[in-house]
Amino acid sequence: MLLLEGRRAPTAPLCPDGGGSGLRPAPRTKPAKSPLREYVETLIGAAVLAVLIMTFVARTFTVDGPSMMPTLQDGQRLLVDRLTYRFKEPQRGDVIVFRYPANPRQHFIKRIIGVPGDEIFIAGGTVFVNGVALQEDYINGPMFTGRPFGPVIVQPGTYFVLGDNRNNSEDSRDRRVGLVPRENIVGRALGARAPPPPQSRLPVAAPFQALPPAAALPTRGALFPP
Repeated sequence: MLLLEGRRAPTAPLCPDGGGSGLRPAPRTKPAKSPLREYVETLIGAAVLAVLIMTFVARTFTVDGPSMMPTLQDGQRLLVDRLTYRFKEPQRGDVIVFRYPANPRQHFIKRIIGVPGDEIFIAGGTVFVNGVALQEDYINGPMFTGRPFGPVIVQPGTYFVLGDNRNNSEDSRDRRVGLVPRENIVGRALGARAPPPPQSRLPVAAPFQALPPAAALPTRGALFPP
């Protein structure tokens, strides 16, 4: 048997153009958020923003110990810029926070004295960078005159750091610290707050402006020969 599809009578539109009382679906309305849900969402957003800031922009640390006196005092809260070094290299005079090479979970704060290519020599309580004495009015008194240190060449991708409290600082003069790798640097210290009132020597630039530029020298020797 052959079935033929019959023609259906045309139906009028629900909402004809010429007017009339057609049916129209009611608009959907979003349920109102409860105050508790809005509060939780705000907290989550703030937490995510805080994590992003601490990861990519800035972070706070507490100074532990006297190695950077008088610039930084024990117990001071310190704001560290994590963004600048993504776009430029660390400079002489910058105060930096870095991961301790012997224990990456521990953080140190010191001042950069030598950048890659610099020659560092310490004798008679004076630091020489590329043969020029560094005039340091920001350190905590004269450095004890022990046996000379160096000369050493700061290797590519590393930095020579010292504490401003030269007589009480574990820094690049020590085997456990040595030259600090670029990847260990967390960021540049921007400033500190009380207690007690912070010094305005963070960072210093003038003493380093008179130094010769770092040389593009081939690597030679080691910081601490075996």
